[in-house]
Amino acid sequence: MLQKLSIRNYALIDSLDIEFDKGLNIITGETGAGKSIILGALSLILGQRAESKYFFNQDKKCVIEGNFLLADENLRILFEEQDLDFFNENILRREISIDGKSRAFINDTPVNLTILKQIGEKLIDIHSQHATQEVNDADFQLLIVDALASHTALLFEYRTGFKKLKQDYSRLKKLISEADEARSKQDYEQFLFNELEQANLKETEQEDLELELERLTHAETIKRGLLTANGLLSESEPSAIQLLKESSLQLQGIEKFDPAINVLFERLRSAIIEIKDIADETASIESNTLHNAERLETISERLDLFYSLQQKHRVANNTELLAIQEQLENNLNQLLSSNEAIEKLTKETEKLKQDLIKQAGQLSLNRKKAIKLVEEQTASTLKKVGMPNAKLILEQKPAAELNKDGLDEIALLFTANAGQAPAPVNKVASGGELSRLMLAIKGLLAKHTSLPTIIFDEIDTGISGETALKVGEVIAELGANMQVISITHLPQIAAKGKSHYFVHKNENGGKTTTAIRKLKQEERIGAIAEMLSGKNPGASAIENAKELLG
Repeated sequence: MLQKLSIRNYALIDSLDIEFDKGLNIITGETGAGKSIILGALSLILGQRAESKYFFNQDKKCVIEGNFLLADENLRILFEEQDLDFFNENILRREISIDGKSRAFINDTPVNLTILKQIGEKLIDIHSQHATQEVNDADFQLLIVDALASHTALLFEYRTGFKKLKQDYSRLKKLISEADEARSKQDYEQFLFNELEQANLKETEQEDLELELERLTHAETIKRGLLTANGLLSESEPSAIQLLKESSLQLQGIEKFDPAINVLFERLRSAIIEIKDIADETASIESNTLHNAERLETISERLDLFYSLQQKHRVANNTELLAIQEQLENNLNQLLSSNEAIEKLTKETEKLKQDLIKQAGQLSLNRKKAIKLVEEQTASTLKKVGMPNAKLILEQKPAAELNKDGLDEIALLFTANAGQAPAPVNKVASGGELSRLMLAIKGLLAKHTSLPTIIFDEIDTGISGETALKVGEVIAELGANMQVISITHLPQIAAKGKSHYFVHKNENGGKTTTAIRKLKQEERIGAIAEMLSGKNPGASAIENAKELLG
């Protein structure tokens, strides 16, 4: 419910605070006093566009703020979806600067106009005489039926399942698309994998073979070098080893005379041992170095295979080729697993769809029963408000496919007169008839579901007398279930209010401003008497006002 509306620097309003009560709140005032200005200000915190030319003072910003008391925990979900804090008391604020730039806030958190509008529409429902958009909305038409069908839990379960079905269909479509793409590459990737697998690659094989190839290619040069080196070390006359031995004998003869010579002798003896070992190694390597043409060809062919595969896959070594082989194997295995996933998800979605079809069937049966109640109860209310021959007809048609509401489409048809064929509301209902029809529908919904604060903006145009009295009674009944704010010019309706606010103009310093005040009981008598007979009402008008006020 709207607890308080604060308006700063808007149109003819400099500063205004209005505190509303529960139930039915009435707003009256002289024509042009500014009732529509208050609605215009309220529309700004419901996300409507704003222009700075409507400022009271062009040198200050405009600020509109609404304080809402929310007992409906269902709205918490909407707040949380937008990452907004939810409290029992929530504040919507709109600020428009002098250059026309606008900022919006919900509980002091900045939001864009789309979010402000989305939240605001759940808090305030403004209904004017010519507001046909809502009654022609398919979701609203279905809401009327679902409100009386008493299947909130089933509908929630169905919508949760339908949301999952859409998500599953999306996942399935993606899996199939990925599998088709993988399948189109499967033959080529299988060929590439087989080629690499048959190559039987090993990580260090290339380096080992390149080294062996180098030895085989230069075998003669290697043998010649080794033979020469071995000859100089041990075979020639004198050889290096013989010369070293002779030097060793010379040092051995004099080592006793000088400890330093003994050190040199020991070092030389170690060197002789090392040189002899080197000579043996050169002989061994030389004897094992052979020119093997067959082995040379085998290695060359193996290395050519490596180089060819590396060039084909644009990599530098076998390690990278092995990584590609592993990736190809993963791709092929993934295709097999994706086929299994597609088959499994297809079965799951089909089962879920069948379950939803059953639930949708039950929803349809419930709606069929509820339609009769809606038609009967709206007809009863329309009769009360001076439309004895009016009928609201709800046609239930099967939808082409499952949707978020089941398998139903509801068409709302209306006739106000006997003998007139039912037709869509916007084609046959006048402004006054539409107002009373919406009043009947809203009254019905208020008894069965949680509605936001509703504002009636002079929906009583074109009615009077007994009809006005009945409309007032229906609005009062509506106010028993929710907060209603009614801007009216009819005393019969004004008298039904729990609280009565009077809009008036003030002139001060050559400036006209709009103000509003809550009327006391004595003031209400005078205001309603003036609505009955004009300025300076007589005794009969005052008595009539007292009678209307009960």
